[in-house]
Amino acid sequence: MRRLILALSAGLMIAAVAPAGAQTVGFAEAIKMLSASCGKDIETYCKSATLANNGITQCLEQNQSKVSQKCNADRIVVISLIQERLAAQAAAPKECERDARQYCKGVAPGAGHLLRCLLKAEPSVSKKCNTAIDLAGYR
Repeated sequence: MRRLILALSAGLMIAAVAPAGAQTVGFAEAIKMLSASCGKDIETYCKSATLANNGITQCLEQNQSKVSQKCNADRIVVISLIQERLAAQAAAPKECERDARQYCKGVAPGAGHLLRCLLKAEPSVSKKCNTAIDLAGYR
């Protein structure tokens, strides 16, 4: 089980970034979803796959004709949701730039200071910025 969690974490972190949408998922949630539907397939088809270099994810892809339908479907959904989360995290600073200038004057950037300020100012912060923060998984 630990091997599965580490493998899926590594594989999902390498996924390419897609444009942000209406829903995202964190790595812990992704692992939980996939361990339920892909654990048996990983044990059966990918037991010798390495944890490094996205080995288990590549193995599942190569064996998708043998892997259970549920695993294949969940794998595609989870990868998409992780890509959405990564894209949202990349976009959040730009989406909140105006709000940060307005509500966080004098706050030094870095170490999460601006994010903490924006979280405290949530009622005043724009809907666009609050949505970006939520999609990025920061709240």
